[in-house]
Amino acid sequence: MAQWTIYGDRQSGNCYKIQLVCGLLGFDYDWVEVDILAGDTRTADFLAKNPNGKIPLLVLPSGQTLSESNAIINYLAAGTALLPLDRFELAKVQQWQFFEQYSHEPYVAVARFIAKYLGLPEERRAEYQAKQAGGNKALQVMEQQLSQTPYLVGEQLTTADISLFAYTHVAEEGGFSLSAYPAIQKWLGRIRQQAGFVTMG
Repeated sequence: MAQWTIYGDRQSGNCYKIQLVCGLLGFDYDWVEVDILAGDTRTADFLAKNPNGKIPLLVLPSGQTLSESNAIINYLAAGTALLPLDRFELAKVQQWQFFEQYSHEPYVAVARFIAKYLGLPEERRAEYQAKQAGGNKALQVMEQQLSQTPYLVGEQLTTADISLFAYTHVAEEGGFSLSAYPAIQKWLGRIRQQAGFVTMG
């Protein structure tokens, strides 16, 4: 019997973060596919588990629940090499995770959602175009760091990398060309070569 149950969408970067951490750490889990466009996150049953009505959602054997993708992966990675014990390095991981949520995802992930999930409807095209500058600014910040260190917090893969890998590796689905970011491309390759790596989907 799996230790955890995860509610998620296999095409969602936020949900993929959890699948990737579980793959890298060799954790078994039960997966419940959730269709956000069909309203699965707005049912009474789901809202009882997460009143915020969002995925991913982690359910522990005790019945306790945990939402927000970066909180979930940090919980899963606690006590492993993916989450530093050093206070400063741990804070740097969290710094990049806040960057992901506030400076990267609102542009890269939202542009991808408009294109991939919604089919780039005409009424959302201006919004899609407006996301490009912010997304490229975030990619430039990552490129600068990854030109100096192999991973975002130095020499070791951490959950900071997992958080940002999720939507960066499919950024082109949101209209972002990675050809101008060679350090990011090399970083993506390093992550793909990790033992236990799993692909999205």
